[in-house]
Amino acid sequence: IPGISSSSSSSSSGAADVDEARAASQYLSQQFPGITLSLGTGQAPAVAGSDLDRLRQTMPGGIVPMVENVVSTVNLAVEKVDLEFLASHTRNSEYNPRRFSAVIMRIQDPKATALIFQSGKMVCTGAKSEEQSRLAARKFARIVQKVTAPEAKFKEFKVQNLVASCDLCFPVRLEVMFADTEHARFMRYDPECFPGLIFRIDRLKVTMLIFVSGKIVFTGAKQIENVYEAFRYIYSVCAQYKKVTAPPQPQPQPQAGTPI
Repeated sequence: IPGISSSSSSSSSGAADVDEARAASQYLSQQFPGITLSLGTGQAPAVAGSDLDRLRQTMPGGIVPMVENVVSTVNLAVEKVDLEFLASHTRNSEYNPRRFSAVIMRIQDPKATALIFQSGKMVCTGAKSEEQSRLAARKFARIVQKVTAPEAKFKEFKVQNLVASCDLCFPVRLEVMFADTEHARFMRYDPECFPGLIFRIDRLKVTMLIFVSGKIVFTGAKQIENVYEAFRYIYSVCAQYKKVTAPPQPQPQPQAGTPI
């Protein structure tokens, strides 16, 4: 899975990165059932250009977390949406009430997926920023308005979850970190059930999945500023438990005249 995987070419490292990405995706899917929250497709931070350069100067290690997914909700303010009619008269839509009680609709610009319920509630996922999520939600609402519900409105748009990721660029000793009583109340770690350490900052309502490779996934935030603040804090914590690898020992050179 690109983006969250390491650029290392070794097969063992690559397999570990894929396992971490799969575990993180499964954790997020449990938190948001019915919504696919894929990781590894983030292409850029939430800011760009000179703003990005200034932001890097304020971030430890010059690292800026990448936005992977924005989940938002909208109220179409209608009494009932004819889901069968909507699915049959729109492209890139599917509706199987035996499996899921919503129409799943997709658009490509911006790339996003909507879950449209009969009650008029809608969930939009897949966008890379709040602006993209709002634009995608408006497009979905317009489609519903044109096809089956002319009275549909665009109301109560709200970001429910922002998923981001980053790489600390150093491995972390999770066992030692978890044993530290100073942060014990914020952490959960059971490597037999989940390979990452779960660290929650209640004040920011941000949950972080920290892996031994140094990859971090942020979830639960409603604003990107909360992700940045959480990263600044967790970087200083993880730096205390940085895993230092011993340099390779030089091999003894054979003496002249000694058979190899």
